[in-house]
Amino acid sequence: MTVHYTQEHEWIAVDGDSATVGITDFAQGQLGDIVFVELPEPGRQVTKGGDAAVVESVKAASDVYAPVSGEVIEANHALSDDPSLVNTAPEGDGWFFKLRLSDPSELDGLMDAEAYRTFCEQQ
Repeated sequence: MTVHYTQEHEWIAVDGDSATVGITDFAQGQLGDIVFVELPEPGRQVTKGGDAAVVESVKAASDVYAPVSGEVIEANHALSDDPSLVNTAPEGDGWFFKLRLSDPSELDGLMDAEAYRTFCEQQ
């Protein structure tokens, strides 16, 4: 499994032709306490850089963008019951949705963990 990161602070863990997407620990730290998450329905087509989900915190509401294009195959409904999972395990149980990749070459434009860490240090 390979993990990539976006400049919008999403992570995407790729396993074959499917991937799991969430927001990074850096992003949840910037947002503060998460109080609501709106997830995409399975079957929805998302486009790289397009809106895919919404996360609301005590500070602000933010869109979560699709790191790559594809079809949503699963949403993490545990977040509907307990949005704080995004705070406690942003890159684990706090994942947002799973995708079936439509163009794996789109992953080439994303950052690896080292590049993302450097990117965050410059924020």
